[in-house]
Amino acid sequence: MTSEEVHTPIQAQWVKVSDALRGEIGEAAYQSWLKPLSVREMRDGLLTLSVPTRFMRDWVLAHYIDRLRLLWGGENPDIQRIDIIVQNDRLCANGAARSVNGGADGGRPAAATEVARPAAFVGETAHDIGAPLDPRYTFENFVVGKPNEFAYAAARRVAEAERVPFNPLFLYGGVGLGKTHLLHAIGWEIRCRIPVRSVIYLSAEKFMYRFIRALREQNTVDFKDQFRSVDILMIDDVQFISGKESTQEEFFHTFNALVDQGRQIVLSADKSPSDLEGIQERLKSRLNCGLVADIHATTYELRLGILQSKAEQIGVTIPTKVMEFLAHKITANVRELEGALNRVVAHAQLVGRNITLETTQEVLQDLLRANDRRITIEEIQKQVAGHFNIRVSDMHSARRARSVARPRQVAMYLAKQLTSRSLPEIGRKFGGRDHTTVMHAVRKVEELLASDNAFAEDVELLRRMLEN
Repeated sequence: MTSEEVHTPIQAQWVKVSDALRGEIGEAAYQSWLKPLSVREMRDGLLTLSVPTRFMRDWVLAHYIDRLRLLWGGENPDIQRIDIIVQNDRLCANGAARSVNGGADGGRPAAATEVARPAAFVGETAHDIGAPLDPRYTFENFVVGKPNEFAYAAARRVAEAERVPFNPLFLYGGVGLGKTHLLHAIGWEIRCRIPVRSVIYLSAEKFMYRFIRALREQNTVDFKDQFRSVDILMIDDVQFISGKESTQEEFFHTFNALVDQGRQIVLSADKSPSDLEGIQERLKSRLNCGLVADIHATTYELRLGILQSKAEQIGVTIPTKVMEFLAHKITANVRELEGALNRVVAHAQLVGRNITLETTQEVLQDLLRANDRRITIEEIQKQVAGHFNIRVSDMHSARRARSVARPRQVAMYLAKQLTSRSLPEIGRKFGGRDHTTVMHAVRKVEELLASDNAFAEDVELLRRMLEN
């Protein structure tokens, strides 16, 4: 049977097989892993299916191939083998699976998914130097709210304008808040709008790996040519090159070469350039010379919007009370929030029970316990103020008396150690102070911990009280 004939009986069989699998594994898993499959060819007992990414192919082979063979064998005994190839015919975002704000949907394939790209786009035709883009991370499914609206607007400007007045664009924020999503979205938008522009997206770790390999193979000239000839260079998790002097040196020269040519650079990290430790001062200065955009922790309204968008995408009706409960309770990051929703939906589909507030609490009891134990800055301020016999309001005041300033520094230090908040966020909680004030407080407390045993015992006691 040729590929021209594949669209009749085999397609009908695929509908039956996929429906059967959908019933077994649930809607969420089906949408993520099996819906992207396409029938390509049936020849001499070999059925060929295609998926848009290498990551999806590996996942299907690892988790569903045996079940596919069994179900399809029941529909068509002539099928002796099933092969899965990587081939993506769907350009831009229209055919892509969807995810919200960098959240997880059965895993985190952001650095492992592969999509076919035009020759001018980074891929095998450009020596495969960049990591592939995740087809789920587009601007269309990024939920915008106050914590991320500035970063989102800046990312769209880079993607839509031929030239922008800021270079680089530096996005920073905590884990799972959407930095990677925005980088991938920039790549997808450029691919759809101006496919002739060349783009490289990769992690800082992969940049370092490529550089080390070029050194080992004495091929640094090609490495420099590859990275310094693109229109847009996007590097994720820049904090990874902290302390790696040779990689920073090469990155610095690559940065300068691209900026001098008017090429755009987009970077992300977990801290602002000024707060990155182990980074050369001249590189910090370069990173600060463009636009630095902070993605803050999610608000209740943004979390609720993300849940509503996610539920709509997977085609499941979630009771409003459940949505509101999850938005209140799961506050760490978007990835954890989406993971919680996926668990609730999967449980309901597999067990055959309705989604209710009671079943949600039952399914997520381990996650809810972990979130209930999460320490807040307000709690730290209250505990430290009580221990040192000062008012909580002194934590926010401008008073500089030692009796107030030292406890305030301790509270800032504990906030840095016990919460996932960034330094600017911590500063805002202490009367709108600058992040450099928080850095100074942390360093001062660390010095006192090393030199003053009584002070160290006080801080350790406070830590134990907060963690219990």
